Amino acid sequence: MLFPVVLSALAGYCFLQLWKYFWGAHASFLRRIPSPEGGSLILGNLREVLASRNDPDAVHERWFQQCGPTLSYRGIFATRHLLTTDTKAISHVLFNADDYPKPDMTRKLLGEVTGEGLLTVEGSQHKQQRKIMNPAFSHANIREFHEVFLDKAIQLQQIWTTECLKSPGKARIDTVPWLTRLTLDVITRTGFNHKIDSLNINDTHNEVHQALVELLRVANESRFMRVLCARFPVLKWIPNQGKARLQVIQDTLMCLGRQLLVEAKVAGEAEKADNKDLLSLLVRANVSPDVPVNQRMNEADVLSQVPTFLLAGHETTSTAVTWAIYYLCRYPNVQTKLRQELLAVSTGTPTMEELSALPYLDWVIKETMRVKPPVPSTIRVAAKDDVIPLHHPFRDTRGILHDSIPVKKGEMIDIPISALNRDESLWGEDAKEYRPERWEKSPEAVHAIPGVWGNMMTFLGGPRACIGYRFSIAEMKVILFTIVREFEMELAVPYEDIISKASAVQRPVLKSSPKDGPQMPIFVKIYQREG
Repeated sequence: MLFPVVLSALAGYCFLQLWKYFWGAHASFLRRIPSPEGGSLILGNLREVLASRNDPDAVHERWFQQCGPTLSYRGIFATRHLLTTDTKAISHVLFNADDYPKPDMTRKLLGEVTGEGLLTVEGSQHKQQRKIMNPAFSHANIREFHEVFLDKAIQLQQIWTTECLKSPGKARIDTVPWLTRLTLDVITRTGFNHKIDSLNINDTHNEVHQALVELLRVANESRFMRVLCARFPVLKWIPNQGKARLQVIQDTLMCLGRQLLVEAKVAGEAEKADNKDLLSLLVRANVSPDVPVNQRMNEADVLSQVPTFLLAGHETTSTAVTWAIYYLCRYPNVQTKLRQELLAVSTGTPTMEELSALPYLDWVIKETMRVKPPVPSTIRVAAKDDVIPLHHPFRDTRGILHDSIPVKKGEMIDIPISALNRDESLWGEDAKEYRPERWEKSPEAVHAIPGVWGNMMTFLGGPRACIGYRFSIAEMKVILFTIVREFEMELAVPYEDIISKASAVQRPVLKSSPKDGPQMPIFVKIYQREG
């Protein structure tokens, strides 16, 4: 008798939850906002998004052309998502971070890859961690890392020079693995005072490099099942090889993290502790008398930053530099103009200040990060009922004009990073073109974009803006200075064959061989200087 009762209760509970789910979606004001056509009952408009992973920007831009700057689209089981490029609305969401955290599902998916670090925590826990970690990413501390940036960039330049000398005239090089190795070496040195030298390809037993490569591969391959498990937790009991493999890799990284944390603590207890790596700075800041005991991070919180530093600290930067090289190859006039500026510097090992004085280098980096941000979009969820203000009013499906949008607790708000960065109403008619010269005098309208850097959304804005953006920009400048100054580069395949594929970040793959994974082959030739 007990089993039928339990089964009936379970069925009743499921029915109630589904009714609340569908009724909430049906009653939402978001239904009155213009929406793209099509979509299925189960996946809604997400089917279009999933079908366009080889061009993650195209769907949002197509929808905005159809519906205007503010729209809603259907998610799983008829749920509604708000999607807008309205700068006032985006600013409201980003600067009221406690009211608009990352959704639980997003945090869960991120946590499976990066660990439970700064990227995934919310509320008071995020404020606590951010406050303690901020000093480690100051301009003064990043200056301490400049020599590491130079050492590793020069090491890569020497490797590519050797490859060129082996070949008649020019060498074919896949930029993706080399730049990934470089930025991984940088983050392990600057992040943990730990040398792994993954640029040394003769070291085939580099556990950290192998673990991170495998982590990204497995995370991408198991993405669909991980999304389902995050959305429907009951599915986690189904055997899942991808998830099991992710856990093994996470255990490897956490084991490394415990070792690094012990080393950082030992160094911090020394009489003259002067290690400048991020983890040591974090450990010292965490025990500073300026931080009340009840506001300090516990050991688990500190440890969880290790995989976050490793992944966020190298994957996004290597991807950004890869796309910069793509555009320099695609537009040789830009490459030539940049090289002329770099060759005017009298040394091959410039200071941070000397690099900061190079305007065209700055423009190239800004334009790359604008046109091809490593992360093309992100998402937030309303933690309470709220009203989002708009700069540009819209007419709903009944023809009524609105200058704000009421949202209910639990409704999703997408932040279309790429679309904002390439919005013609903000950047002008050539917004989708790659033109570094636009940064000589950027349009007045872009000042309304609430980004932490460069009037763009690449590093987001507000209390949850990317904490490491200064680090990333400084590293990119050193790498591009060293590479472009020494080499002439051209694509080794037609530019049409290189497409974006979104996983954790949007990386280049070849349309002709997508199963081979991220790659961007180029021809490299040593630049012959006059005289």
